[in-house]
Amino acid sequence: MFVWQYTSHRGRKGKEFSTMKIILVGGGKVGTALARQLSEEDHNVTVIDTNKARVEHLSESYDVMGIVGNGSSITTLSEAGIEEADVFIAVTGSDELNLLCCMFAKKAGHCHAIARVRNPSYSHELDFIKKQIGISAIINPEMAAAREISHLLRFPGASKIDTFADGRVRLIKFTLTDEQELDGVAIHEIPTRLKSDILVCAVERAGDVIIPNGNFVLQTGDQVTFLATQEKAHAFFQRIHLAVRPVRNAMIVGGGAIGFYLSQELLENHVRVRIVERDQERCNVLAESLPEAQILCEDGSNREFLLSEGLESTEAFVALTNIDEENVLLTLFAKKHSNGKLVTKINRLEFDDILAGLDLGSIVYPKYMTCDYIVQYVRALQNEAGSNIKTLYRILDDRVEALEFTVHEESRATGVALSRLHLKKNTLLCCITRGNEIKIPRGGDQIQVGDNVIVVTLEHGLHDLRDIVED
Repeated sequence: MFVWQYTSHRGRKGKEFSTMKIILVGGGKVGTALARQLSEEDHNVTVIDTNKARVEHLSESYDVMGIVGNGSSITTLSEAGIEEADVFIAVTGSDELNLLCCMFAKKAGHCHAIARVRNPSYSHELDFIKKQIGISAIINPEMAAAREISHLLRFPGASKIDTFADGRVRLIKFTLTDEQELDGVAIHEIPTRLKSDILVCAVERAGDVIIPNGNFVLQTGDQVTFLATQEKAHAFFQRIHLAVRPVRNAMIVGGGAIGFYLSQELLENHVRVRIVERDQERCNVLAESLPEAQILCEDGSNREFLLSEGLESTEAFVALTNIDEENVLLTLFAKKHSNGKLVTKINRLEFDDILAGLDLGSIVYPKYMTCDYIVQYVRALQNEAGSNIKTLYRILDDRVEALEFTVHEESRATGVALSRLHLKKNTLLCCITRGNEIKIPRGGDQIQVGDNVIVVTLEHGLHDLRDIVED
């Protein structure tokens, strides 16, 4: 067994939250993203993988310890310190191995266990599996990606949608064009000019991300992210001439797990679905599982075939093959021949800055979703008293965090008029939900115990609502 030891540089000044011992099994794309993020948040991370080169790379690149071994081996787990571990995460390429690792980790230690489980065969049994093995959380990134794409197809004017407050509040991104007639308009003018109760939270312009105040003036070409309820977002989009009618038909290239989950959701909403899949055996499975969908057994990169099957008239084109480059080229081809809503799945995280320069419609990163969920879970564990993190999204190319806190006790952020709260720079308090009431806060409003509070910030690593207030 080979072990690479990290060189610790932990111990930030004034750090309020304890470092957690985290064991991570699986050093692939998601494991790498998690190792980077969790080590940057000052956790004591140990990565286990059977691939020696992969472990060595992770240990040399990030502040983690690496162990070459089998994560389902009690010997390997003991070597990693399972008895002292706070959190155990299994994200190997095998669902069964992930579940087995978590089961052994629960037996050998006293940690929270998180498993990635992707096979649709398990989708209806996840609650049973969690209860029987004692797993704290099971993550299915393909199902989460399908749900995000479904939201986008129901609200096609948006390029990105994140949900808060159990789906009642949405963070929506769109590109500002001349058609919206908002060039040169200050943000504080929007409520009166458009009679729209929305809050602009972030703007991307010329490679920069800005958390704007009311005097910020919008420009054509801006990528605008705003917060609103679904009804108010719908009304706002209608007023600025962006599409709000859900798509009625969709062409999906790639019949893998995401394509399957997405088709299920769309068919339930009476959307006509066509799936292009090159593998005959997979087509047979899809035809049996999704009898209402049209399954087309053909290579999705066959341009003449796509045109003959109505690419030009489709209202949505979704590229979901397992090859990023193919998805990009398919989307660019669809953009040339169709006015439909475009969605592109990307697996590799390292080229997101390059892809941002291409007009690929809405880009969906399933691996980001897995990483975000686990980071959210770990941060919530660190502070189980004051204000738990209920939801966490890292948005706008990972440069902005959007967090939803549940307020459990009084603090320096509660019981004070917001106009008197000195928020940290580049931090915006966007929404307060109190029972069934959802409000975009004004200066006279106060945060109360029991509220859920949504915050958008350029600062990474917030754990508690108190962190948004200047010391």
